[in-house]
Amino acid sequence: MFGFGVLLIIFLAVTTQGKYIVPGGRWRDTDGNLVNAHAGGIIFDDKSEKFWWFGEYKIEGQEEGGGVSVYSSPDLATWESHGIALKPIEGHPYISPEHIIQRPKVVYSEKAKKYHMWWHADNSTYGWLLQGFATSENVAGPYTFVDATAPLGNWSQDFGMFTDYKDGRSYALYSNGDSVEGRDVYLTQFNYNVTALEEVVYRFPKFDLEAPSVVQTDKSYWALMSHKTGYRPNNVVAFRADSLGGPWSQPFIVASLNTRTFNSQSGFSLRINGTKKTTYLYIGDQWDMNSLWESRYIWLPIDIDEGRKTLDLAWHDVYDLNVKTGEWKPIQGRTYSAKNAKTNGDAYKQEANFATDGVILTGIYGNDSTATFDGIEGSGKPQWVSFYYQNIDDMGFGDQPGGTPDRVGGSWQLRRISSVVVNGKTENVETLYQRDTHKGIILSTPLQLTLEKGKRNTITVGGLYNGFDYKGADIDRIVVYPPES
Repeated sequence: MFGFGVLLIIFLAVTTQGKYIVPGGRWRDTDGNLVNAHAGGIIFDDKSEKFWWFGEYKIEGQEEGGGVSVYSSPDLATWESHGIALKPIEGHPYISPEHIIQRPKVVYSEKAKKYHMWWHADNSTYGWLLQGFATSENVAGPYTFVDATAPLGNWSQDFGMFTDYKDGRSYALYSNGDSVEGRDVYLTQFNYNVTALEEVVYRFPKFDLEAPSVVQTDKSYWALMSHKTGYRPNNVVAFRADSLGGPWSQPFIVASLNTRTFNSQSGFSLRINGTKKTTYLYIGDQWDMNSLWESRYIWLPIDIDEGRKTLDLAWHDVYDLNVKTGEWKPIQGRTYSAKNAKTNGDAYKQEANFATDGVILTGIYGNDSTATFDGIEGSGKPQWVSFYYQNIDDMGFGDQPGGTPDRVGGSWQLRRISSVVVNGKTENVETLYQRDTHKGIILSTPLQLTLEKGKRNTITVGGLYNGFDYKGADIDRIVVYPPES
């Protein structure tokens, strides 16, 4: 999503060594607040020599109406808040707090010498299906509303945006609704000013997909999209083509089966031209349908094989990205297996042929039935700890608590919630959200904990109330990562 000319000098402008990126972690800005920029997009601005992240600002207890937030970063890991770039206006016909402002994207218009913001604009019943447009002289805003229009007279729901780094032309991607007549995704070219759409370049027909984005390599274009399951995650798919006009390939799944793309939804893709390597990032959202405002972010490096014509996402708990060189590396941690943990109360070790050592910890229920890992080495500084778990709430039925999208008519609670206590200090209980997995599927979720220096730390996992019971997920292992340098 870079303006033409901006992308080409990114490796010259950015000089800061990146800190760790932790998919699914509680990301905090430089003021210590949770980063609140959902379903957004990122540009690199050569004037400020920073990345700028625009996203939906979610208000606690309210699904929509917060406007568009903006953050800046020199390294894609350290984020400074600049407040609300596009503020809702009471009584406004299109951007009042009652209206929907979703999936905002920003691009710099070389012709207009302004920053242009586009988004899915709608009313509370999704009856408009329009695209909103606002402009600003400054990348951080404030952005001034210009118009909300139907793209070439069509409907527009989930919105994406892409700028071709070879010729600088920008494109909109949008699904055109949920009705039988609206199951397509359109790829449409903007005019040179990026003020209006002028031509449909390609239409992805009848796949019933949304949340589109495009990755551009030197040889190919790759379009990523998710299925339409609301805030429930699913298997994100990709298409490949030699040109934007197609022909495009059949869709294929990009992540390990039954992980539902690591419980995330696609939405944006970022290309980083480094001095040593070009890296592509999947920018996804891990929605929490029980508290949207606290939804997490899943950012992962994309592995593209032009020869095999494949695009894959592999999971990394913690990785270090150098935005100057484009190089990244996974951080190695120390593993502590469930086999060596101690159980209390009704918690116990159960045979599991898919688990790390053939054993998984189950029956973790409330504060009386817990599992404790001991002999954990700490540094005395904050460290990321990943909890590998299985949550098979797909045993639920219909609208019973714990139901699942894998059953016809099933509801979905989305998560188990565990308590995490370090060194027995129950006055400092951490909350661990463990989203649904599948039978035999182990996923991880991270917490940042401060362990005492030395090898005598303990981590105890219990269960917290998640809306229908106090049971935590089954634990396979924990991995403790070194502190950031």
